[in-house]
Amino acid sequence: MPLLKVQGLKTYFYIENSEYPAVDDVSFTLDEGRILAVIGESGSGKSVMSMSIMGLIDPPGKISGGHIIFKGEDLLEKTERQMRRIRGNEISMIYQDPMSALDPLNKAGDQISEALMIHKKAKKREARSIAFESMRSVGISDAEKRYDHLPEHFSGGMRQRLMIAVAISCKPSLLIADEPTTALDVTIQADILDLICHLKDEINMSVILNTHDLGIVAKMADDIIVMYCGQIMESAPCKELFDDPRNPYTRKLMSCIPRADKEKGELDTIKGYVPHLTELPKGCRFRNRCDFAKAECAVVNPKLVEVKKGHFSRCILNDR
Repeated sequence: MPLLKVQGLKTYFYIENSEYPAVDDVSFTLDEGRILAVIGESGSGKSVMSMSIMGLIDPPGKISGGHIIFKGEDLLEKTERQMRRIRGNEISMIYQDPMSALDPLNKAGDQISEALMIHKKAKKREARSIAFESMRSVGISDAEKRYDHLPEHFSGGMRQRLMIAVAISCKPSLLIADEPTTALDVTIQADILDLICHLKDEINMSVILNTHDLGIVAKMADDIIVMYCGQIMESAPCKELFDDPRNPYTRKLMSCIPRADKEKGELDTIKGYVPHLTELPKGCRFRNRCDFAKAECAVVNPKLVEVKKGHFSRCILNDR
């Protein structure tokens, strides 16, 4: 049985008597100890999907259909009280901006201790000791001293490490990392990603990694989902997808990666931009930016089909 099985997830936003699909009929599975990378441009639905799994969708957003099966139980059938016991304990999340997730008025170490006291019923002294250990495990030196510092006294990279320490303190089964290195320097990015991989192996944790950086994906991921306008455009094991991308959107993303063998000044881009939810085109949602679009693409929104064993793609070209 997979650790997580998402089936037909639909998260819509309801505005002025209209519905807009931020996540539209998304399905995937994640096994224990594996890293699933979810890639796509900003606005593709990565973060909304993650917040749906966490049960953190607020009005005007609403999960309108599907199932989120975690350890054999449907999270969508849980009450908010039950979800609070799961969040931060069995499923944790690292956010893009740690300062928006950390309490600016609460001591760094106390934010770790509180999670342990709430979820693991640890006594204050025990929680403090485990917090020291968690801080050291993510590379925060002088943990005993820095425990009492406010988040504003940490650098950007150290704040992200602190956020990871909070997230992994209860040894979750699933860690969702939502663009965890976006605002960090390249050298710090590598440290954070290595840290996530190390912790994943140490506690046999599964990871959902939201990113638009294909270099990160190639290094870390076991499996990949490519999203665009709330839909999965392609999914496959990591090596399979890089060796044989089948969807035009995936190919364009890969062509945008800077390469040493390209001529100087040559840099591919994807024309246009990701449409707003209120302006989704009819038919294939990528057709206005696709180099292979045909007249029927304006009419038919193709289904996600298995083009090879374990490899799925959404495109009319798959049928030819």
